[in-house]
Parts: sequence; C-alpha cells; structure tokens
Amino acid sequence: MSSSSLTPAGRPAGDPAAPTRHQATTAPPSATTASPSMAEPSFAGAALPSSGETSATGGSPVSAPGTGSGWVGYAAAIWAAVYGVVALVWTITGSGFPFGRDDPQGRSGPLRDLTPEVGAPIFAAVLLSAAVACLAMAGPHAVRPSRAGRAVLLGFGWAVAIALLVLVPTVNVLALTGYAPMLILGAPFGWPGDVDYGNVFTWSLGNQVWSMLGGFLVAFAVLSWQRRSRGACARCGRDRDFSGADRLRIAMWGGRATIVAVLIPLLYSVSRYAWLAGVPLGISDEMLTDLWDSGGVWAGAGLATFAVVGAILTLGLVQRWGEVFPRWMIGLAGRRVPIKLAVIPAAYVVPIVISGGLGIIFAPEIEHLTGDYSPILVATHALWPLWGVALAIATYGYHVRRRGACGTCGSQG
Repeated sequence: MSSSSLTPAGRPAGDPAAPTRHQATTAPPSATTASPSMAEPSFAGAALPSSGETSATGGSPVSAPGTGSGWVGYAAAIWAAVYGVVALVWTITGSGFPFGRDDPQGRSGPLRDLTPEVGAPIFAAVLLSAAVACLAMAGPHAVRPSRAGRAVLLGFGWAVAIALLVLVPTVNVLALTGYAPMLILGAPFGWPGDVDYGNVFTWSLGNQVWSMLGGFLVAFAVLSWQRRSRGACARCGRDRDFSGADRLRIAMWGGRATIVAVLIPLLYSVSRYAWLAGVPLGISDEMLTDLWDSGGVWAGAGLATFAVVGAILTLGLVQRWGEVFPRWMIGLAGRRVPIKLAVIPAAYVVPIVISGGLGIIFAPEIEHLTGDYSPILVATHALWPLWGVALAIATYGYHVRRRGACGTCGSQG
C-alpha cells in the first residue's frame, strides 16, 4: 500500500505530480486550473500527460507476464469448491440453506422467494462449476480457448461474481455496515440496550458476507485471466501506455460520477436529520411519533451521519486533500494518500450499496411503503444502485489518475 517505492521511471509509484520519461515537468493548463468546486471537480496535482504523447516504444503493446496474479484463481477455485460441497450438503439433508424463504430477515432482494428445494441444488451446481472455471483460469497453465470459448468463460465467471456480490447479499449487510460504529462504540455503555445480537449476527448474514468474500475472489480471478488471455499485464491491465487523452477522458467521467456518488447519500441523510429535528419529512406524523418512541430517529441519524461521512470521503476522489493528507492530520500531514486507502473501502461499499438498493426495489412491501412514505422518499432509496455504479466509476477514475508506471510491465499512464 505504500506509495514510496520507486518505479522503473525513477519516481514514487502513483505520484502524478512527479515528471516521468513521458511527461513534461509541468502539467497541462487544464489540469492545473481546474476548479476545486464540486460542480467542477478539481484534478489539481494530477499532471495528466498531454494528448500528443506516445510510449517510448512508439505506442506498441507491452509484453505481459503470463503468470502474474495467477494465485487468485487457485484461491477462488478452493473457495467455490468448499462452498459448493456445503451447498450439496444442504441439498441432500434439506436443511441449512440460508437464503430466500429460509432467511427470516431476507424478505427483500431478488432471492426472497427462493426455496431450499430449488436454491440449494442451484447453488451447488453453480459453485462447483465456478470452481472448475476458476481452476481453468489459474496459473501459468490456464486454458487458451477460442474467441467464442473465451467469451463464454468470461461471461460465466463475471455472472457468478456479480451474483455473489450484489444478488446474494440483502440490505442487512448495508444496514450492519451503517450501524457498526454505533454498536461498537455503544456496546461498553450498554447502548443501544434493546439489541439482541443473536438476531443481528445470524446464520444467513454470515453466509452473505462469506458469499461476498467469494465474489471478490472470483472477480479478481476472472479479471486476471481476462487480462492475461488478451496479452495484457495481469497486474495493471495495460497492454500499452495510456495516452494523455485516455487519462483525461477517464478523469472527466470520474469527476462527473463523483458528483452523483456525493449527492445521492446526501439526499438520503436530509430526511433522517429532519426526523431528528421533529420534521416529518416524507412520512406521516404518526410514523414520526413511532420513530421517536422506539428510538428509531437516533438510529436513522446515525445512518445519515455515516452517509454524510461517506459523501465527504467520496468528494476527496477529486480534491487535493484526497491525494495529500491535509495539514491538520498530525503525523500524516503532507504525505501522499495511498491509492488503496481510497480504492479498497470503495470496492466494499459499491456492492453493498447496489444490493441494498435492489433489496428495496424488489421488496414485496414496496407498494405499501408509498402509503407511509412519500414516493420521493422511496425514490431516494431506489437510487442506491446508481450510487454504487457512480462510486465505482469515480473510484476507477481516481485510480487511473494517480497510478504511476506499473511495477510489473513498466507501462505508463
């Protein structure tokens, strides 16, 4: 995670402010004069290369190592095989299936009506097939199929990864993430006092988190093989140097996506703070009274604060303080923010936000919700999948803007 190691270009890795063998020592005017406002995200310090630059090899593709990151394929294969055997046990015994109708808290999401008789054998078949696919994509002896075979294998792999990351988890994973700070800080003081942790950390929730872990492993395995099978670097995905125009285009899209990823959680937080202030924004007076009687307004305020903090950190993806720690951070002031410090949390938040939004959209009570909530308030929750997609694009733009030369293949841009 450290950004202090030197790249083949002789500069700190991921430091866009330092000149490279492909860059002039000064940034283009468009990078240095960008407005720091949220309406026009700042890319100060990005030092995007000019659009006329080419690689030292004349722009020809770089040679990609064929075995890089191959270990993740083995890890994903082992995970899928173990979980596939567990699903076989569910199928044979008829008990233990943690999703769909057997999840008392999972009455939302695309899998809510899935029965154990149908779901368990499907999980077993898909997971065991995924184990074979991941093994085929792993290591230096990975398969090299035809173009059609490659498309089928990639399509299956990505479908499994997406299902594990956004279809299997319910809104409970997002809720637990939001409530975690309150639960951790309040536990020593016995607050909140009416929490039954046995109903919080359930068998189903554990399997949802386990599925997300497997989803990341499968996604990394597929991504690594996708890169290697097209002759690109398994570590960075580049088969050539990125031009200045490429980076500028990605940065601009990332800036626009950042605006969306900031606004949606702020829209959510407005209503929760209004309820805390005694204003029944989007709900009836009776519901506001119930929330005060049950203490729900405090839980809502906690989630709203979590959303606001997330929005501020997201804004850092296009601000200078998102690249260099500000002066008030004692001990870190002036140091460059490690790229992974922004990318890794975002990689976790993206799927749980999308799955949480899908859970609300697919909830059978959605039609009745509009009776207690205004349609506009329901719509702010239905925007969560867009929030997740926007955050993914914004994070990718941040990553591309800040990354330096690849330590494996030496590609620039």
